[in-house]
Amino acid sequence: MHDIVNLEALGIPGVFVASTEFITAAETQALALGADPARVFVDHPIQDRTDSEIAMLAEESLDAIIAEIVRD
Repeated sequence: MHDIVNLEALGIPGVFVASTEFITAAETQALALGADPARVFVDHPIQDRTDSEIAMLAEESLDAIIAEIVRD
């Protein structure tokens, strides 16, 4: 969360991406930082997935990530 907030402060657009396990933590951290970065959450868990499963997860999330980056 700190990284995306820092990037946004520099005027660099980005999106915070995490698994659904961290929705509440991300919202709490964003509130604590006084920020509201774009966020996309992917299915949990991540660590037990194969490389091809991770690639598929990334591909499935790409449209949502791009939509957040270009959102006004």
